[in-house]
Amino acid sequence: MSFNPVFIAAKVEKPEWYKNTAQFAKPDTRISIRQLLTTLISYLVVMGLMVLTVRHGYPYGVTLTLGVVATVLFTRIFIFFHDCTHGSFFPSPRWNRNIGYLCGILTFTSFHDWRRSHSGHHITVGDLDRRGIGDITTMTVDEYLKATPLKRIAYRLYRHPFIMFGIGPLYYFLMRNRYPSPGAKKIDFISVICTNLALAAIVITASLTVGFRTYLLVQLPVLIMAATLGVWLFYNQHQYEGVYWARHEEWDPWRAAMDGSSYYQLPRLLQWATGNIGIHHIHHARPGIPNYRLQECYDAIPELRAITPLTIRKSMGSFRLNLYDEEKRQLVSFRSLKSL
Repeated sequence: MSFNPVFIAAKVEKPEWYKNTAQFAKPDTRISIRQLLTTLISYLVVMGLMVLTVRHGYPYGVTLTLGVVATVLFTRIFIFFHDCTHGSFFPSPRWNRNIGYLCGILTFTSFHDWRRSHSGHHITVGDLDRRGIGDITTMTVDEYLKATPLKRIAYRLYRHPFIMFGIGPLYYFLMRNRYPSPGAKKIDFISVICTNLALAAIVITASLTVGFRTYLLVQLPVLIMAATLGVWLFYNQHQYEGVYWARHEEWDPWRAAMDGSSYYQLPRLLQWATGNIGIHHIHHARPGIPNYRLQECYDAIPELRAITPLTIRKSMGSFRLNLYDEEKRQLVSFRSLKSL
């Protein structure tokens, strides 16, 4: 199943170039299986090596070095999970679900519950009147100025880099994903329960074999690093200078895709590790394109290359953009309020 904002706003005419993206929204089972097997096997091997370094008393720095490699593979597994939730990893809905559950367990995320909340993100991104569905909480300047002191403090804490990219990612994957998100249906509850039971089985098995301490020293740093990388990527996909936001009556799903979702230009290794998800404007325009077709689609359609890339250097300043100024139609910092 693929989600596309154009189906929600049917009155908005499709751009001419959109039909050319359809040829890339075709999963290739052979590529998917190859990606899956090479990544999963590599991940399990590296995790096994990490266990050996802990059990044989190697310096923990060696374990953490291997953990960086495991983090890259963990991130790719989450991308496969993400593709499965869009129904774009395999041609078969059943296999998208089955592999989605497997990858979700390995990345501490339940399949159906996350799929529902993420689809909500896709159909509301850039809509100021429909915020709060699978996105980074963002207040407007006017909302912030009218908020109580306590709410302002809470929002500032939430947007602080230490919370946003430190405590927040670990909380989200380790704790928040353990219970259903708002609006959950029966299937979502079931997916959360199944994922939690599978994770409990993994922890118990690891405790009875290699020991809980060893499991913790191996899994926790990988989870922390991968979660932080994931939140950083998601943040920069929709929180950057020049990003598109609009009230619902003016909201254009195509502008939300092309101007409200970044083309995060990453070095080749990081682009491979993140499954091309930095080419996010194409993903939002056509979510049915699997990760291994996004670059090909970008290269083939000139209109998609007209987007100004967000570089790593420029993205470093994005965390200072905390509020949306509706008059200026741009994200601004807390410091900008001093001039009001």
